[in-house]
Order: sequence, then C-alpha cells, then structure tokens
Amino acid sequence: MTSQFLPPQKQRKPKKEWSLQDFEIGKPLGKGKFGRVYLAREVQSKYIVALKVIFKEQIEKYRLHHQLRREMEIQTSLHHPNVLRLYGWFHDDHRIFLILEYAHGGELYRELRKTGHLNEKQAATYIASLAQALAYCHEKHVIHRDIKPENLLLDHEGRLKIADFGWSVQSSSKRHTMCGTLDYLAPEMVENKAHDYAVDNWTLGILCYEFLYGVPPFEAESQMDTFRRIMKVDLSFPATPHVSAEAKNLISRLLVKDSSKRLSIQKIMEHPWIIKYADPSGTCSN
Repeated sequence: MTSQFLPPQKQRKPKKEWSLQDFEIGKPLGKGKFGRVYLAREVQSKYIVALKVIFKEQIEKYRLHHQLRREMEIQTSLHHPNVLRLYGWFHDDHRIFLILEYAHGGELYRELRKTGHLNEKQAATYIASLAQALAYCHEKHVIHRDIKPENLLLDHEGRLKIADFGWSVQSSSKRHTMCGTLDYLAPEMVENKAHDYAVDNWTLGILCYEFLYGVPPFEAESQMDTFRRIMKVDLSFPATPHVSAEAKNLISRLLVKDSSKRLSIQKIMEHPWIIKYADPSGTCSN
C-alpha cells in the first residue's frame, strides 16, 4: 500500500510491514494537537513501546505532510542514547502510527513543574546530555529548533531523551523559517533572519536558566514584550543562593545575540560548571 504519508522509497524500508494487530494497546500517555500517544506492547516480542497515533484528517487540514515526512525521516536516522528512537511506522485509512521508544519517566516539563526548579547536579546532567545529543545531531546536519521541557523525556533510569522532531530540519545551509516556541526562540529567528545550528545552542542557555530558576529568562506579560526582551537579550539573574556563579557564566555565554559568538557545543561540554556538577553516567535522581 503506498501513501503520500510514507517517506519516499529512497529511505530504508522497515524490516517488516507493521499493523495495529501487532500491538496490544494500553493506557493513554499524552494528547497532542494532531493525535494521541498510547503505551503499547508488541505482541510477539512483548517489547514495550509508545504508539503515537496521528489523524490524517488533521495532517491534511494543516497541510503538514511535508513536515511529518521530514520528522519521520530525521528521527528514524538518529541513533543516540539521548535521542528518542523512532522504530518504524504504519498507517490505515484514517491514521498514521509511529512506533516510538517508551520513556518511562515522562516529560521533564512535569518534573520541573512539580519541583519548581532543579538542583545544579540535575540541571548540569541534563544540559550535558542535551549538548552530547545536539553535537551528534549537528554532525548529521540536523538542527532541532524546538528544544523545550515538553519535548524532553526521561527514561526509567532518569536519562534524558530528546523527542519531537516536528520542527527539525536537515540542512548545512542557513534557514529562514520562523518556528519553535516563543520563549525559546533565538533573536535571529525572532527577527526573521537566517539561522543555523547556533539556535540550538541559544536554547540550551534558555533551558539551563529555566532548570535552575523555574521560568524561562525572557518570559513577559505579552508576546510582544517577550519578543522585545529576546531581541535586547534583557537577561537578569534573581538573587538566590542555589545558583552558582559558574552556572550564570555558562548561561551568559550562551545567551549572546551574535550567534557566531555563542559558546560552541564542545565548549559547553568542557565548561567548569558541567565538569563540576554533571553526572557522567547521564542519569540523575532527585
């Protein structure tokens, strides 16, 4: 069965043609704009996965064929311990099903909302994991462009996994599309200028701040005010004893308007704060 929803033939074909009969469907794990995610078990192997169900009607309505195909192609090609695996996909008349790695710990966003903020060890471990994953993605010419706590999942050991490659792009040239989530957008995206991998480095600075303080640094009453704060890089650090000078240094060196002057991914991994606080195993517990 051929379909516009499936990636082009040049892509490596799945080893088998999957169908819904291959899975026992369990509890719902989450709900998005275009579908739902369920816990599922592959009948033969008993392997636990997450099954993302996307409605074709929604894809047609919002004209997302190209974006979804690109997301599937990119995520299938990435094999890294901090990137959520996409094992395969199949479809019926009304739905597309993505077979995803199951992240038992759920969204990091929920963890952050529950605790208010993370301690330095947790924050540094997550930033180091993200830096490693992004170094791998960037080597493969993949820019994620939408890294935020809702798109970061934790496995049963507390290891961070980047999920949702819906805004990702595979390109070695500069891009012009404005995409992603407002609080996390780099100035060059807000100003609709060409952008490259450095937008992901900016987002690491935003996340590092949010992990430690509980809110993104440029949050404001209105979208327009957030835009203004991002463009001015209106950065300030609340007086609090639980955030070290090294952490503030890292954030300040990432949230730099000139994208060519932002700290590189390699330099993030070598930063004194990461060396001091990050757990090299990539796992951390409360």
